Amino acid sequence: MHMVSFNAREDLNEVVARHGASRTMLTEYFEANKKYTEARRLLYRDFPTTFVWHAGKKIWKKRSQRFQVGRIVSAHPAEGERYYLRVLLNNVVGATSFEDLRTVDGFVCPSFREAAERRGLVEADNTIDECLTEAELFQMPSSLRRLFATILVFCEPSDVRGLWDRHFEAMSDDYRRSQTCPRAIEQMVLHDVRNMLQSMGKDIESFPLPQIDQSYDTMGGEVREIIEESMIEAGSEDACLASSLNSEQKYAFDKILGAIDSDNGGVFFVDGPGGTGKTFLYRALLGRIRSEGKIAVATATSGVAASIMPGGRTAHSRFKIPLSIEEGAVCSFTKQSGTAKLLQVASLIIWDEASMTKRQAVEALDNSMRDIMGRRDLPFGGKTVVFGGDFRQVLPVVRKGTRPQIIDATLRKSYLWENMNQLRLVHNMRAQSDPWFADFLLRIGNGTEESDADNNVQLPEDICVPYTGKDSDLDMLIEHVFHDLDENLADPTYITSRAILTTRNENVDSINMRMIERFPGQEMIYHSFDRAEDDPHNYYPSEFLNSLTPNGLPPHVLKLKLNCPVILLRNIDPANGLCNGTRLVVRGFQRNAIDAEIVLGQHAGKRVFLPRIPLCPSDDEMFPFRFKRKQFPVRLSFAMTINKAQGQTIPNVGVYLPDPVFSHGQLYVALSRATARGNIKILAVTDKDKGGQSKSTTTRGSKARNIVYKEVLTM
Repeated sequence: MHMVSFNAREDLNEVVARHGASRTMLTEYFEANKKYTEARRLLYRDFPTTFVWHAGKKIWKKRSQRFQVGRIVSAHPAEGERYYLRVLLNNVVGATSFEDLRTVDGFVCPSFREAAERRGLVEADNTIDECLTEAELFQMPSSLRRLFATILVFCEPSDVRGLWDRHFEAMSDDYRRSQTCPRAIEQMVLHDVRNMLQSMGKDIESFPLPQIDQSYDTMGGEVREIIEESMIEAGSEDACLASSLNSEQKYAFDKILGAIDSDNGGVFFVDGPGGTGKTFLYRALLGRIRSEGKIAVATATSGVAASIMPGGRTAHSRFKIPLSIEEGAVCSFTKQSGTAKLLQVASLIIWDEASMTKRQAVEALDNSMRDIMGRRDLPFGGKTVVFGGDFRQVLPVVRKGTRPQIIDATLRKSYLWENMNQLRLVHNMRAQSDPWFADFLLRIGNGTEESDADNNVQLPEDICVPYTGKDSDLDMLIEHVFHDLDENLADPTYITSRAILTTRNENVDSINMRMIERFPGQEMIYHSFDRAEDDPHNYYPSEFLNSLTPNGLPPHVLKLKLNCPVILLRNIDPANGLCNGTRLVVRGFQRNAIDAEIVLGQHAGKRVFLPRIPLCPSDDEMFPFRFKRKQFPVRLSFAMTINKAQGQTIPNVGVYLPDPVFSHGQLYVALSRATARGNIKILAVTDKDKGGQSKSTTTRGSKARNIVYKEVLTM
């Protein structure tokens, strides 16, 4: 079916019978794809860039001059097949007929809608059911149960009981090997799912599942949060770390243990640059407390930093801190909740990377702790709380914040700061192997390195990739970081021990796309399902929404290959290692499910299934409409932003700075992630003309801007 233009006075029968009436721009696009090889690489909307339409002859001819931008007439989803035809034309190249356009993997679909669904371009009605069905093929019942719980919490399923009934047999496969009673098997699965839902902050009673029989409960009525923390084993290695502490660490260790033994506790801040052993101290404290049968709560501002500590969780997920925090706020747990009971019995609370969290979040925990402990006169209700961090690193993110506003959001501006015992670690392990470089990093972090009028500092020549202005410069940086890539694909430590850091998400996406093209193997492409809520008139068409990539959301087009590294973008199940910032490696994929393996931290080696979940930007004011993207909550992690890398130790680091850093501590964080001077390379573009275009330069070494808010270091 196609549209034909005609004069109102003309006879309709003559119009239909007119020569060429059956030929349109679209049908001739199919013919051009048959005739021209280069045409098959172009989407229909991009056809005018290379071909020109001759209306009289009704043919496409190769364009010889001028540049033209094409567009496709819009269509509303309510228009049915016309809309789905438009979706296919916006995403499929090289079609030679309508039938060819409806053909997917050799199967000719009966409709454009089914073809779009099979290609993953629009969401089918049964994607959740297919997600579970595909995951069953991997025969991992425990991971399947976790996927089921994840779907209940994040994917808004409409037929929960139907999903349970259809997939119960696969979810219970491991239990059926040891149990013969159907009732016991059902209850074992239900209790497992209940515990997973609880760790995600949900109650199984809010879902229409079979009734739980408490007689099968193995938790004995104990609070789940306390049981989880009690089950964290104090490894023999961690329990013996105290004997390996240096003098500064030993002083801090003894001071903190002394506060735990006192009746009034204490609040501490462990301050030290990277390489001074803050994490080593935390592990020694956790090992000692847990080896004595006591409970220690380990948290960090970022998911990556939390994963390094045994039993670590993000502070926001553990303490139920509201995402939108204001002055005088409290955490969202109640006095009767499991979180409150856990904090009441905990002997020690650790919060790492506290320098990058807003002071209001820490103050919210203080307000709640004073309340649940019934001791409002003591900070944190008399508990021993250890904060750690480095104010040379990136500070809290304040949207469109000025320098004074950012500083005001730091912990050092909190009323709690004067009550904190300062424990400084200055003995840098890195200095033992390269004293000059360790001192150079410290000067960068303190803002004392010599700089020019634009705050540019001279970088050591041996860590710089020469900038020539050519596209090959970035390839050289990639080769330095990911050398011998093809020979190390099966080694997860190779992939996760290296990354390229840059300032902005668009640079991250550009490098990741370049890397996935280099990465061997067959690629799987996942398209997101985007919509603007409350948009009945389709003011925001899908291709516009597809072009958006707000901070914190995955891209519309997600390209993956087996064994490629990805990073999680949401807290899905923090208690089991699925935090915002968790690094994973893809081990398998289907159309609606990704099989991934956690490769860093305490949960390394755990296999998980990930579904598509609806995601919204954290900043509600970013767009004049409510944007929702349904996509797998991951992005490639060959490259990541400097801010995302904070808290990580990455043995091999590349730093790409096509534009200068734009906030306090970014250069220091980028340069201090690597474990040695020989494992870091930096490509910095510093010479630009007035129009912002980079100019070729072959000067020895490079310069990079260094932004330091010295006032936050000297408060």
